[in-house]
Amino acid sequence: MDERDLDARHAEKMRKKKEARDKILATKTIEKGLIVVHTGKGKGKSTAAFGMVMRAVGHGMKVGVVQFIKGRIETGEKRVLDRFADLVTVRRMGEGFTWETQDRQRDIAAATGAWEMAKEMIRSGEYRMVLLDELNIVLRYDYIDLEDVVAFLRDEKPEDVHVIITGRNAKDELIEIADLVTEMTQVKHPFRSGVKPQAGIEF
Repeated sequence: MDERDLDARHAEKMRKKKEARDKILATKTIEKGLIVVHTGKGKGKSTAAFGMVMRAVGHGMKVGVVQFIKGRIETGEKRVLDRFADLVTVRRMGEGFTWETQDRQRDIAAATGAWEMAKEMIRSGEYRMVLLDELNIVLRYDYIDLEDVVAFLRDEKPEDVHVIITGRNAKDELIEIADLVTEMTQVKHPFRSGVKPQAGIEF
């Protein structure tokens, strides 16, 4: 079989694949705001979420970001998003990871304030997408009530608003109501080989 035969066979295979794909796409007619969860031990949960934020901004959508843990550290994504202040509102409500504050009541107060801000953004009608960065962490430590979060997202979230939630150890109840759940699996990480967190990669 020569190159022309291989090219022709490939073209026919791709034609059939496109035809099958087009049939499947024709059955997908629902458009709505999604609940998206990025969880798992692997790196990339917030990174992927901020990629979705960039994509939404590229479509001219207004986006709200509430960071439940990160607050004190200056991040690359914050510097970029500050350049799109007409489309993106970032609220850094955290005070660092729980092992840094070592103060449960302070962490609960910060998480509660962040959740109130998140609900306000989601309800406002101003934002097409709201990212709740590291919400899973505060839920893991019971800093805010899981049932309240699930009930709000299930019953009060406007139909057209996308909500993205990040962090390890997503609760089963949150996964149950989500439309899209991705689990990042860690295969290899430089931290385990003595490499410190680096600008542009971790923050």
